[in-house]
Amino acid sequence: MNFDPWIGREQRATDRLDEALAKRWLATFDLAHRDPLPQGIHFALCTPDAPTGALGEDGHPARDDSAESFLPPFPQFGSGPRRMWASSAIEFLAPITVGAAITRTSRVVSISEKEGGSGKLAFVNVEHETSADGALAVREVQTLVYRDAAARDAQLSPPEPGHGAFDATAWDATRTLTPDPRLLFRYSALTFNTHRIHYDAPYAREVERYRGLVVHGPLTASLLLQLAARELGENALKRFEFRGVSPAIAGDELHLAMRKSGDAYELSAFASDGRQITKASASL
Repeated sequence: MNFDPWIGREQRATDRLDEALAKRWLATFDLAHRDPLPQGIHFALCTPDAPTGALGEDGHPARDDSAESFLPPFPQFGSGPRRMWASSAIEFLAPITVGAAITRTSRVVSISEKEGGSGKLAFVNVEHETSADGALAVREVQTLVYRDAAARDAQLSPPEPGHGAFDATAWDATRTLTPDPRLLFRYSALTFNTHRIHYDAPYAREVERYRGLVVHGPLTASLLLQLAARELGENALKRFEFRGVSPAIAGDELHLAMRKSGDAYELSAFASDGRQITKASASL
């Protein structure tokens, strides 16, 4: 498929970080009131606003080959390609305060196809520029990946935790928590994310073949940002990059970890048996 018509397409959105949204964000993460808001709040700003009737089966906005479709339909994957948030490279330029008027411009930077171990993959890079009160606050390049639907009899992923263990002694700072469906529901509501793997357990298991509800990639990233804030101070990071390695499942123990690495910081999230879930890096 020729993706040239989609390269450079833009979407613009506006929002306001009002007191109610700020309170809901902080309450979701059991954080005390603060202003400016913690890094990661941009994930809950200028959220998708497609009508419910325009959503696909998975909850994401349906795509087609029209000029109005921000992303292509990927017919090579049949009628139901699976979408995942693969990674993000984020540059924090200014804190975002309560009451700020928000604008975001999203632009399709590139689309490419590759052959992976699980079959064909399509990668889409989208640049988001988020401004607060007219000043650029966050620049992010998000990578989405599309793939074929899993077979109905495919083994559930990821497997149950094994006999290994997370080694906290290898890290400078750690935090352990167990994300549950309430946290996932609140984060989906904050980000207006209707991807069914995060709240519809039968769909996640029977259709997409996950072992349970899947913890959002940016939710795990937000938790890692909060670990960095605990150790380095609020809004201290200049750059933050994260990549999904393996799914995190609601109800499973999650270990967050950070350590100094030269002039930067290495961050990761792990399952209880040491399986890596998210790999990240940050700099001041």
